[in-house]
Order: sequence, then structure tokens, then C-alpha cells
Amino acid sequence: MLEQDIQEILFSEEQLKERVQAIARQIEADYEGREVMLISVLRGSFVFMADLCRALKLPCTMDFMSVSSYGSGTSSSGQVQITKDLSEDITGRHVIVLEDILDSGNTLSYLLNILEHRHPASVRLCALLDKPDRRVKPVELHYCGFTIPDAFVVGYGLDYDQHYRNLPYIGILKPEVYGG
Repeated sequence: MLEQDIQEILFSEEQLKERVQAIARQIEADYEGREVMLISVLRGSFVFMADLCRALKLPCTMDFMSVSSYGSGTSSSGQVQITKDLSEDITGRHVIVLEDILDSGNTLSYLLNILEHRHPASVRLCALLDKPDRRVKPVELHYCGFTIPDAFVVGYGLDYDQHYRNLPYIGILKPEVYGG
């Protein structure tokens, strides 16, 4: 039923698995002998985080934040708010923020600034998808799954109005579904 709303599959389940494994190897090389703290920016990155943490062969802990600038629309409102903060202190820890998609940069710029002020040993950003054509604020991306065109994508945790997160692939949503 959900598949009928997909215009095109961008990344298959197998492509996602291979790329997540490659990102895990990059992180292991960068943090050899150290523990990392993965912070999932809810809700979109929870599937990505689950797969990435299982692929990592180094000690890691996890926490979650929810930061919003979208509401129920398809483009950023520019107003950023934390709707769920971390449960653990990040002072002195090696933090990797996991995001589903780096789009305008507004939300992640705000979030990374807040986290830096909490005195971690390091903060790096890992986004499954990078959509550079929509960037309005510069954000340094340390680990990237795929660069994508300016299209509305769903699946593998990404949603439209809380639907399509459970698709095992990432696809472009038909414009008529969201009024685009």
C-alpha cells in the first residue's frame, strides 16, 4: 500500500546496509581505542542509529534528542526547539550526532552549537543523507551516507506526516501525496 506513493527508489535495502557498514568502518578508524556516544536526533534517525550501532565494533553508548523546526509541513519553519533533551551528561565524551538528513542546516547548526557548550571531548555529525542544494546555514558533515537531489524522500526512518518510516528503502515520494 505505501509503495504506491513512491515515485522512485533512490537507495535499496542492500545499498543502505552496505553504506552503513562503510560508515561504521570510518568511525572505528577515527575512534580506535575510544568509546563514542551516539546521539540520535529523533525521530527520523532511529532506524539508521539501530543499524549503525550494531555495525560498530567499538564501545558505544546511546542517547536521544528531539529537535524540531518542521511541524507537520515539508520545509523548515526556521524556528528550532528542543522537544526532548539528552538523558546523560556529555562532558568529556566523544559525541557523534546521527541525523537522517542534512537539509537547510538550521536545525543542526542550532543543535551542534548547544552540544558544543556542554563540553564534550569532541562532536561530529553523521547524516545518512545530505541535501546540499537546500543549505542555508553552513554545517560541517563528518560522515555522510549519500548526497541526494532536492526531492522529498521517505523510508528507512524518514517520514511524511509520520508515515512511510517503516519502508526498508529510501524513495522519492510522489508530489501529489504531499501537495508538492
